Amino acid sequence: MQYFIGVVPPESELEKLKEFRNQWPANRIDDLVEPHITLKAQGGLSADESWLENIKEAAAGFPGFPVQLGEPRFFGEDILYLSMDSPELQELHETLVKAAGATPEQIEQYFELDLFVAHLTLAKTAYGLSREELKEMAAAASKELAPYPAFTIESIRIYRKSDGQQGYVKYMDVPLKKDR
Repeated sequence: MQYFIGVVPPESELEKLKEFRNQWPANRIDDLVEPHITLKAQGGLSADESWLENIKEAAAGFPGFPVQLGEPRFFGEDILYLSMDSPELQELHETLVKAAGATPEQIEQYFELDLFVAHLTLAKTAYGLSREELKEMAAAASKELAPYPAFTIESIRIYRKSDGQQGYVKYMDVPLKKDR
């Protein structure tokens, strides 16, 4: 089993993002995972789920907050994503990394803490698109997805991938603190 933790836009925005990503038939990203913002990568999230209670406790103490998606950007030339600027998202990320007990090696391997860049991936060359198609998708995103949605994060989603399974699926949603 493998796990990671993310947040998901509201259903209306989720569908809009899926429709946009599926305009490129070679884009296999939706076969692997739904549109999400990664909060905590796999490091420290072991199959024995010993981390789960710590994650639930950390989430229960963290109040909901707004996020605003932004302009498309690239990691190198092979990953296209929607940017965002959210100090609260960064803080929640740090809280979850600590709660999971990730090692310094895992933190470095998965680009966490100081290396973390909050984002929502649209496509990757590893998921079927060429670099040229990614550039075309970035231009289209600037037109079709703007104005970029803002929404409130009220829960985190734990994703799980079983051995032999192609992609990650929802395992459970964990609510954040209800009031500030």
